[in-house]
Amino acid sequence: MTKTSFKDYTLSKDIVRALGSLNYMTPTEVQEKVLPIALNKKDLVVKSQTGSGKTAAFAIPICEMVEWEENKPQALILTPTRELAAQVKEDVTNIGRFKRIKAAAVYGKSPFAKQKLELKQKTHVVVGTPGRVLDHIEKGTLNLDKLNYLVIDEADEMLNMGFIEQVEAIIKRLPSNRVTMLFSATLPEDIEKLCHKYMKNPIEIEIQATGITTDTIVHSVVEVRDEDKFPLLKDITVVENPDSCIIFCRTQENVDTVVEVLERSDYPCDKIHGGMYQEDRFAVMNDFKRGVFRYLVATDVAARGIDIESISLVINFDIPLEKEGYVHRTGRTGRAGKSGKAITFVTPYENKFLAEIEDYIGFSITKIEAPTKDEVATNRGAFEEKIEARPELKIDKSELLNQDITKLYFNGGKKKKIRAVDFVGTITNIPNITASDIGIITIQDNVSYVDILNGKGQVVLKAMKNTTIKGKLLKVHVANK
Repeated sequence: MTKTSFKDYTLSKDIVRALGSLNYMTPTEVQEKVLPIALNKKDLVVKSQTGSGKTAAFAIPICEMVEWEENKPQALILTPTRELAAQVKEDVTNIGRFKRIKAAAVYGKSPFAKQKLELKQKTHVVVGTPGRVLDHIEKGTLNLDKLNYLVIDEADEMLNMGFIEQVEAIIKRLPSNRVTMLFSATLPEDIEKLCHKYMKNPIEIEIQATGITTDTIVHSVVEVRDEDKFPLLKDITVVENPDSCIIFCRTQENVDTVVEVLERSDYPCDKIHGGMYQEDRFAVMNDFKRGVFRYLVATDVAARGIDIESISLVINFDIPLEKEGYVHRTGRTGRAGKSGKAITFVTPYENKFLAEIEDYIGFSITKIEAPTKDEVATNRGAFEEKIEARPELKIDKSELLNQDITKLYFNGGKKKKIRAVDFVGTITNIPNITASDIGIITIQDNVSYVDILNGKGQVVLKAMKNTTIKGKLLKVHVANK
């Protein structure tokens, strides 16, 4: 039987409500196949394209199955990149919002001590990159006693980035009595071996795509000499005039150079690569998602973890040398059933890489000519009009979910012997406030944060200014974002 709604599954009302708030109305194919098996606590190996909705396919059952009362981590989700870890943490938090699921993200280039403090709090789900997760396990700062669920996301990319040994080292430390789910766009031999070695009779699910890339993308290739790449890039962007575009380069130096060239021509653009501070990478990504600028120039670090439904054009300024990289780069467009274009620049010396990619994806990529001067001239007016137009900023799906949520700050925590149950007991004594109006509670040594749901934040704020908790009158105000 085809499930046409998330209400057709054995999901709690809190999860269904969050999915509705996020505009997840109908399960995608991968969600439809994964949910019943995952909810039945069976091991799973899922081969599914990027952009098919697989994050929610594992985040929904994880949020459903973890027990809110348990303070120690119950689920571990491994991702290859920091961007993806942050994205998955946000998705888990959003889906588990009304069940008060607390997720933490741990990754390199971010202070270890800060993550250690967060992991000491009540945490249901930990999302992280293999190196930093292993670091926390070895230092005893990630408690594994109650770990029931392991998700290995983007397993093929873990392999490409040399993380598989670390993944194995992590698996060996985990309780053997657990549910393991592995998700991958491709299933190389090393990944297959990993599955057979550490999983219990996993059920295999494969979501068929046309070839190995989604059929909503139009692929084309342009032959160009190295010295002509910049003029070609400008001509193609004028003719295509995309609403949102990612330009992929092989090196950080190329990214920096392309951005400089585009900025001199007043393109609304920014960049992201591994040489940048993590906070800057996140800030750029958030601005791009919101539509602050149209052109993002990036290395392959951005081929993972960008979940934006409306990227209309991907340009491979440099052809990827790894054939799998082509799938992951072009998979940034044509997502969620929308159509997109992928245009790849190939120099006369790079045809062997093109041949490898075509062999891998199972079809020949259409060769197109560079735009003519007439085409560029004809489209110039519309292009400049769009460049000069004020951007229409998009509302992030989590913003829609959060608009009825107020985070309150209290100047008391563990050192005043205050627990989550004390907040719940006190706040539910306020007229017309029930436990379902209280979201995630975070208690630190000297401060606490309480999410108030359903637009009732001001009511609780007003009442708590004159209400004691465990006999103590705490200062309370709306927390800074």
